[in-house]
Amino acid sequence: MDKARLASRYLVVACAMWGLSFPAGKALIMVQAQLAPENDSWFYSAVGMVARFAVAAAIVVGLSWRNRPTVEEIWQGVGVAFFGGVGMLFQLDGLAHTEASTSAFLTQGSVIFIPLMAALIQKKRSSLVDVLCIILAIAGVAVLAGFDPRTLHLGRGEAETLISALFFTGHIMWLERPRFANNNSLTVSWIMFALVALICVPVVLLSGPGVSLAVSSLSSVSAWFFLGILIGPCTLMAFLLMNHWQRHITATKAGLIYCLEPVFASLLALFLPALFSRVAGLDYANETVTVRLLVGGGLVMAANVLMQAGSSHGAMNERQL
Repeated sequence: MDKARLASRYLVVACAMWGLSFPAGKALIMVQAQLAPENDSWFYSAVGMVARFAVAAAIVVGLSWRNRPTVEEIWQGVGVAFFGGVGMLFQLDGLAHTEASTSAFLTQGSVIFIPLMAALIQKKRSSLVDVLCIILAIAGVAVLAGFDPRTLHLGRGEAETLISALFFTGHIMWLERPRFANNNSLTVSWIMFALVALICVPVVLLSGPGVSLAVSSLSSVSAWFFLGILIGPCTLMAFLLMNHWQRHITATKAGLIYCLEPVFASLLALFLPALFSRVAGLDYANETVTVRLLVGGGLVMAANVLMQAGSSHGAMNERQL
């Protein structure tokens, strides 16, 4: 099996792990709100991010401590930490203000932003297929976010999730850069994890009453149960797969594969919240399949399918020529 096909399969696994992070992340924030009430969701999100990525960094350092980072590995790690860390911070805070499935779908705005940024950098005009995909995606996002054109306002959760999608676009495109092709993915990953944790420390200090309350917000078995889910499958497994295997396919194709993330998130959100509630004593109801989710999500997914079909058709024409 060629590396591109193998990479695609591993990235599907990463998507399943990220899908799990939506209900698990929302459950963690709910537990933190019980342990340290009356704080802003930015505080809870940042505290969770610091703990999640600091522990992940320590684990990966233990696996790769003999490898001395090169300049290129440091530079790649800094880039993915900035784009990925800031993106996840916006995504997690947005998750506190919208449904997990809606957040998961809106995060996939990056699949539209990637070809737009590539066209801007390469000074190429968008094709008619690209334009149609963008229109479909914008319509889908509007339905999912409950956008009301009369008020010209998006909810806080939806707006922050769209901002996160812009940063995730940078993350995906940064991994594609040819100069990083020979980097050690373990080394890049621990640099990324450590820097993401450091990026979130100022947010903890500025958005909350102090370190003691940050510790209190994680001072239960339930909190560390959800943190364990976020650290293991959702961080170590997912990002190690992404950082190692994405280099073998284009950023556009990777963005399309990552669209499977909301599919997994939506499926898991249909039954995991009730299970999490029983484990941690939460009032977190299972989500249901709604018309808004079907219509909005269907439009976004249709845009992705159409873009993939257009890319395949273009590649076929190139081979014929």
